[in-house]
Amino acid sequence: MSKELKSATKCIHSGYKAENGDPRVFPLVQSTTYKYDTADELGDLFDLKTEGHIYSRISNPTVAVLEERIADLEGGIAAVATSSGQSANLLAILTLCKQGDNILALSNLYGGTVSLFTHTISRYGISVKFVDINADEKEIESEIDENTKLIFGETIGNPGVDVLDIEKFADLAHRNDIPLVIDNTFATPILCRPIEFGADIVTHSTTKYIDGHARTLGGVVVDSGKFDWKNGKFDELVLPDESYHGVSFVESFGEAAYSAKARCTFVRDIGFIMAPFNAFLTTQGIETLSIRIERHSENALKIAKYLEANDIIEWVKYPGLKSSPSYELSQKYLKGGSSGIIAFGVKGGVDAAKKFIDSLEIISLVTHVADTKSCVIHPASTTHRQLSKKQLEKGGITENLIRLSVGIEDVEDLIDDIENALSQI
Repeated sequence: MSKELKSATKCIHSGYKAENGDPRVFPLVQSTTYKYDTADELGDLFDLKTEGHIYSRISNPTVAVLEERIADLEGGIAAVATSSGQSANLLAILTLCKQGDNILALSNLYGGTVSLFTHTISRYGISVKFVDINADEKEIESEIDENTKLIFGETIGNPGVDVLDIEKFADLAHRNDIPLVIDNTFATPILCRPIEFGADIVTHSTTKYIDGHARTLGGVVVDSGKFDWKNGKFDELVLPDESYHGVSFVESFGEAAYSAKARCTFVRDIGFIMAPFNAFLTTQGIETLSIRIERHSENALKIAKYLEANDIIEWVKYPGLKSSPSYELSQKYLKGGSSGIIAFGVKGGVDAAKKFIDSLEIISLVTHVADTKSCVIHPASTTHRQLSKKQLEKGGITENLIRLSVGIEDVEDLIDDIENALSQI
């Protein structure tokens, strides 16, 4: 790698540190543009020869701080922050796939992700094959062909809260020379760092636990820097890029090739980078992430045990329960807690589920999850409403399924609210 391109890589993937060297102090650079002294200086920036920010559609000092910190938390080499979790997943796919390619996705994904994969990217010639999370390994591998470019899954499924066997799917992906992409939104790097178990790319909706306060939208794509892109399947990262006068991202950026390609091509052209003010707020959220996740997990486990012992409840899914099919996997992959999301069904079907939700007073009915404040939703009629009946069945989303996002309020107050709502059924 040339000295100039090393410098450009540092610019793209480094965060801001104050003059006193304290990384905790950083400015809000709410600016679209940056001033330069000479035309040649700006020209060198466009050619990736020198450090600096060209335009906030591509990079920004405040956003760079957030990217650096999340990359550090996940154990990755670099990160690219986006305007939402949906755009993060789209960026992860577009960086690796072109027309005619396909991806292998687990069937228990968030409904918005399923819609993105099923309806939106298919319009651009990228298809998806869904496989059951518990399917036989040979059955899953039979779905991989020469045009399959990645496997996509969630550490903790939404809303079914199944825990993914990351090492199993990492081994499967690597045997077929493709990367494993993991959405780690519900676990966060506090509970699980998928890269340590073989994942190659990690995404987040930072809108959820990382921000934690329902104040700002955002997403992020983290590059592990460990995948070998020169295996003959990813020419877009290896061959010369005409839009940068023949730069090969693998040759020029080395282990940071994926994140450099994502930013310099797709973020540049599509423009879904996170706004500076959103990055500023999200970085503040990171400062309390560890203690919040601990409280979310403690509260959720207590409530899950309460629900499990209640006669009105038909079933409960929570990775921290010993009765959960995901319990052993949670002990392996989730350290220090099982996050704050519970899925459960009430007796009486969809009408009883809606009656329960309508009767809650402290816990709010909102289109959100993973907030400091507890919230609830009926996925089949809301977040997963666009899915077909067959897709709902494959994702384990029954008509009486309720997704409860447990906040950090006093747990006894939350249990009292749940008990009162159940008594109204």
